[in-house]
Amino acid sequence: MHELSICQSVVDAVLDRTGGARVTELRLDVGRLSGVVPDALRFCFELVTEGTPMAGAELRIEEPAGRAHCRGCGADFAVDDLVLLCPCGSADVAVTAGRDLLVRSVEVA
Repeated sequence: MHELSICQSVVDAVLDRTGGARVTELRLDVGRLSGVVPDALRFCFELVTEGTPMAGAELRIEEPAGRAHCRGCGADFAVDDLVLLCPCGSADVAVTAGRDLLVRSVEVA
């Protein structure tokens, strides 16, 4: 479960920036093509934040959709999973959005 180490890294980064202030809310963007499972991240968040200034903080996760560009036909299209096929049938596509893992905002008390 790589979500545990990802969650630990995010929490460490937030704690480094907030200087020990009590964090009440953390908003993340976790792209649908990022390979990170939001429910697993939520589970790990409570474990990782225990005993820190982030304990009890609310974790809000947005899941931006994936987008891709077909090098064959030039179409831009939505991608909802890791099967990267253009509607034209080509697999020669470039992912343009949806792989993000971004700290969108942090709310402190």
